[in-house]
Amino acid sequence: MSRAAEPIPANTPSARTLAIATGVAMFTAAAILITVVLPAEYGIDPLGTGRALGLDVMTAPIADDPVPVDPSSASMVPTINGPIGNYPAEFRVDSRQIVLEPYEYKEFKYRLEKGATMMFSWKASGEVSHDFHGDVDGGKADEAQSYDKEPHRQANGTFVAPFSGIHGWFWENPGDTAVTITLTTAGFYTSAHEFHMDRKRFRHEVGGLDRVTPSPAQGERVK
Repeated sequence: MSRAAEPIPANTPSARTLAIATGVAMFTAAAILITVVLPAEYGIDPLGTGRALGLDVMTAPIADDPVPVDPSSASMVPTINGPIGNYPAEFRVDSRQIVLEPYEYKEFKYRLEKGATMMFSWKASGEVSHDFHGDVDGGKADEAQSYDKEPHRQANGTFVAPFSGIHGWFWENPGDTAVTITLTTAGFYTSAHEFHMDRKRFRHEVGGLDRVTPSPAQGERVK
């Protein structure tokens, strides 16, 4: 004798209710992933929530691994004589392109002594978030001094280092397409340092005036 089918309990959720609950759970998980997990664990911050909540510091360059002082930096200390700053060594020049993949950030900084001067021009091929700032020798990342956070895609100017340390730019790509930053500088710095979001640091050598090709002295004749 076959048993009669047991009745379905009245409090069993319907298929529609289960689908809605599943959708809400997936949406919540995706929101947490984008707003919390990606900024904190991987430095990917498409909505800017990581920076607003202070989570991006978890993927910032290691604070207890300061850039060592360049032994040659002593040759770049200026002696001020009125409007003139005299240096015992020639200035350096540097030009490079920095590619930011979607939601990626990088930092690029130069080593300058207090009072040393640098000229700069940079331009981004797309929208970027940026912070021009400096880190004092032996200082921690949260002690950085910011000089310019105004939103723009290019900047041209001069800079006098308020203290000895590394000075330069933080750039972040908030979009889903790659952005290229073209950076050109000239100044009394001794080295350049590049920081990636995976906490790796790269040291770059910078050239002197031998990298500049002189133009002929004779110009266009004026009639």
